[in-house]
Amino acid sequence: MLIVNSIGGVPVRLTEERWKHITGRHPEMTAQRDQVLATVAAPDMIQTGDFGELLAIRYWPATPLTSKHPVVAYRELAPTDGFVLTVYFASRPSKARAVLWKR
Repeated sequence: MLIVNSIGGVPVRLTEERWKHITGRHPEMTAQRDQVLATVAAPDMIQTGDFGELLAIRYWPATPLTSKHPVVAYRELAPTDGFVLTVYFASRPSKARAVLWKR
């Protein structure tokens, strides 16, 4: 299990089970675990998800799919506990979602 602190200071965990689930559905993420963790720890922005989750977004000029924005959906359960739900690449951040924080 890997843990990084979110921009709000909450420890967010990424378990092996969750990582296997993510890479099973998104094989392009297989070699991107460090980018995923860096996106949670130092995002360009945080947007709201549809079901109370947070979306950490950061631009990466080089990914397996050219330049993209990894979007890491995660939950903060308490000031001392959070976890990654899923990750996917986007061409750009959503204009329809509320921005909670921006660098």
